[in-house]
Amino acid sequence: MTDANSKYRAARMAHWNRVAAQKNDPHRAGAFYQQLLEHYYCMMVQPGLRVLELGCGGGDLLAALKPSFGVGVDFSAEMIDIARSKHPECRFVQADVHEQIFEGLENEQAFDVIILSDLINDLWDVQTVFENMRSWCHPRTHIIINFYSNLWKVPLGVVKHLGKGANLLHQNWLTQNDVINLLKLAGFETINDRSKILLPLRWAFLTTFFNRFLANIIPFRWFCLTNFIVARPSPDKDVAKASPSVSVIVAARNEAGNIEDILRRVPSLGSRTQLVFVEGHSTDNTYETIEGLIKQHPEKDISLYRQPGKGKGDAVRLGFDKANGDILMILDADMTVPPEDLPRFVDVIVSGKGEFINGVRLVYPMEDKAMRFFNILGNKFFSLAYSWLLEQPIKDTLCGTKVMWAEDYQHLAANRSYFGDFDPFGDFDLLFGAAKLNLKIAEMPVRYRSRIYGDTNIQRWRHGWLLLKMVAFAARRIKFI
Repeated sequence: MTDANSKYRAARMAHWNRVAAQKNDPHRAGAFYQQLLEHYYCMMVQPGLRVLELGCGGGDLLAALKPSFGVGVDFSAEMIDIARSKHPECRFVQADVHEQIFEGLENEQAFDVIILSDLINDLWDVQTVFENMRSWCHPRTHIIINFYSNLWKVPLGVVKHLGKGANLLHQNWLTQNDVINLLKLAGFETINDRSKILLPLRWAFLTTFFNRFLANIIPFRWFCLTNFIVARPSPDKDVAKASPSVSVIVAARNEAGNIEDILRRVPSLGSRTQLVFVEGHSTDNTYETIEGLIKQHPEKDISLYRQPGKGKGDAVRLGFDKANGDILMILDADMTVPPEDLPRFVDVIVSGKGEFINGVRLVYPMEDKAMRFFNILGNKFFSLAYSWLLEQPIKDTLCGTKVMWAEDYQHLAANRSYFGDFDPFGDFDLLFGAAKLNLKIAEMPVRYRSRIYGDTNIQRWRHGWLLLKMVAFAARRIKFI
C-alpha cells in the first residue's frame, strides 16, 4: 500500500467516524435522501435473500431489506458499533473493502445480492473492490450499485458549503459508462441502469411529482442525483454446466389436432423432459386426445390438468405450479414456434447468457399469414413501450415461448401480490416479475410459422386495448414508484 493510499484511507476513516456521531439524528442533512434510497432498494431486492452490503454505515439499508442472512462491512469502527446496536439481526464486520478477505467470514457461502450504496464515489481503487467481490458471488448473484451523478458535483458542493447537505470529502465523479466499464474489467456484466431522485428534499407533493414521474422521463432523468446499476458475474465459458431437467408447459384449448405432433416433435431436453398439458375447457376433444396419447406413450413423462379458470395466463400458472423440472418452458400448442427450436432456449439459459429467455418472432421473415399486419404494428409498439418500462431490450412481448429457472419462478410467484392477478395472457406476469427480480433477459429469435390446425384465440382489438391498459398498470407498479 502506497503512502498516498494509506493517507487517503486514514482520512476517510477519521471522517466517517466523525459522521457516525450524527447518524441517529433524523433531521440530519441527507436523512430524507437515505430514506428514498431505502425505498428504491426495497423495490429491487426481495426479502429473505442472503445480502452483503459493502460500506454499510449504520446498517439501516441492510436491515430494511429483511435478508435471511445479512452482512454489513464498513471500515469505520463507530459506524459498525451503531449498526450492531441498532440491528442485532444482521452481522456486521469492521474491515476495509479493498481487502480480499473479510475477517470472520471465510467459511460463509456466497451471497444472492451484494450492495454498494454511495460507496464507489469514496473508494481509492474501485476496480480492486469489484474484483474482490467475485469471492462472494455465485453465478446468479446480483450486484446493485448506486452512486452520485456527475451533474450534481457543483450543487452538492454548494449545499455542503452552506452546511445543508451531506458531509462529503473529495469524491470520485464517475459516469455510468465508467462504472459499467470497471464492472466489465472485473468480470461482471450489466443487466440494467437507471437514474433516480430529482428532488432529495421533503417538499410535499413536489417531491412525489419530481421523483416518481419526472425522474423517469427524458430529459428530466438526465438530471437525477443518483445512478443505479444492476450487474451480475459474467458467464464462465470454461465451467462445465450440469444438465438440468426441463418441464415444458403446454396450454391447450381446442388444439386436438396438434397434440400428437407435439408429443412426436418435442425433443429430449436436458437430463429429463417433462410435458405438462393444461387443457382449457375446449369445445373439441382436446382433453380426451391428450388422455389417450398419455396411455399410448407410458415411456414419456406427461401430466394432464384441466385449468380451473380462464385464459392462457391461468393455464400457465397452473402448469408451472405442477411442473417439477429445474427449467420451466412454455410451448404454445399451435406450434407456431417449432418445438425443434426449444433446445436453443435451454442452451442459452444453461450457459448463463440469460436468466429469463424470451422468444422473438420479429427478426426472421414470417410464413405467409403467420401474423396479420396490424398485429405486427401492435407488437412493435408494445416492444418499445415495454423496453422503456422494464429497462431491458424487449423486442417481442407476446411470443408464447418463455423460459426461466424454476427457482426464479418460485421467487416470482411469492411476490406476485405486488402486481396482482392481472394478466390473462401469462406473458406479462412473467416479464414484469422477471424485471422486478432484475433477471437478465435474453432474447431468442425464432421463425414464426403459420397455424396448421384450429383458430387463434387472440382478439387483436379487444386484447390490444387490454395491452394498453397493462402498459399503464406496469408504469405505475414498475416505473413511477
